[in-house]
Amino acid sequence: MIDKLEFFIAVAREQSFSRAAETCGVTQPTLSAAIKQLEDTLGVLLVNRSSRFHGLTAEGERVLEWAKRIVGDARAMRQDVRTLKSGLVGHLRIAAIPTALTMVAQLTTPFRTKHPNVRFSVRSMTSIEILAALDNLEIDAGISYLDNEPLGNVRSLPLYIERYRLVTFADSPFAERSSISWAEVGRIPLCLLTPDMQNRRIIDHLLKSTGNEAAPTLESNSVIALFAHVRTGKWASIMAEKLVETLGLIEPIRSIPIVEPEVVHQIGLVVPFREPMAPLAAAIFSEAKSFGALQNPID
Repeated sequence: MIDKLEFFIAVAREQSFSRAAETCGVTQPTLSAAIKQLEDTLGVLLVNRSSRFHGLTAEGERVLEWAKRIVGDARAMRQDVRTLKSGLVGHLRIAAIPTALTMVAQLTTPFRTKHPNVRFSVRSMTSIEILAALDNLEIDAGISYLDNEPLGNVRSLPLYIERYRLVTFADSPFAERSSISWAEVGRIPLCLLTPDMQNRRIIDHLLKSTGNEAAPTLESNSVIALFAHVRTGKWASIMAEKLVETLGLIEPIRSIPIVEPEVVHQIGLVVPFREPMAPLAAAIFSEAKSFGALQNPID
């Protein structure tokens, strides 16, 4: 039954029987037969289809909610049993928003010291994609904004505060400034992240609040691409402070705090809301607590 629910989740996620079969590592006839058996067992039609996928039925949507819960719990149970037998092992899948991607190593490195038999996957995703991937059981944990847009049914833990800086070249008119206002930033040709990124939506809102509209001369979904363009001396960008610190500034690049208003947002870890937590999720949550305590010490 669990494997059939896994197949059903894959079909709903991929919206294609062929792609779902490929991701599950089975043939399409095998997957289609499993879905038909699941429908026969439940006594309802789950998928609208002829020769192709045409969406889930109303019953299918409801079963999908249960399937994710059941499969998630089954995976957590298997992890728990393996942990009791062999210690923490397995594959920890993490996704992070681009502005937080470089700091993931500050969690995975001490984690690996404590749990050397765990391997990792780290992916870059938008905040919306992270929540969808958690819901679809594609990742075990995400690093994203906690306070700007709705999170849904997840467990969250603050890690650090995101502040913003203008990153520019030494010959920029603002290069020697100790700070710069958002109103002034709005008049500079910028390269920015793409509009599907929450960081970009935050920047757009801040620029609009000062009477400016974001009109970047270049957009990318990669902060590395933005940084590379800034290094040419022909572009400036707005980047998260911790990202700039991790990338490291070399001459002749300048990093200038943006104030008036000085805006911050909370970055944190998000994991599926499940009780008890899956062992891998619980372990990365524990590591995040230690990291958060160092970033935000109690006086």
